[in-house]
Amino acid sequence: MINFPLRSEIWIVNWNPSRGSEQAGKRPALIIQNNIGNEKAATTIVAAISTPVKNYPMNVILEPPEGGLHERSMVKTSQILTISKERLEKRLGIISSEKMAEVNAAIKLSLDLT
Repeated sequence: MINFPLRSEIWIVNWNPSRGSEQAGKRPALIIQNNIGNEKAATTIVAAISTPVKNYPMNVILEPPEGGLHERSMVKTSQILTISKERLEKRLGIISSEKMAEVNAAIKLSLDLT
């Protein structure tokens, strides 16, 4: 049994305490760190997931039931954070490889990677 988060999974994250315009409360996030890091490190890298949906180039739209979500949501690649795995509360599901490819492209755009 795997006991660490995997890339492409959506988890409920306890974002508190937050600052400024950071996510707050318990909200979903997409695991974007590679699985070697997810297995070995005490931290992981996530992209925040939010509603309402804003159709910006750096956002990737997820339609339910993708990733275990219950409402139309967006992966916000403009809000990428390294968090302690202790903040991960519950696994909701996993997104398709096609959606993850969209996330990868959005991350490249957000970080101006060529």
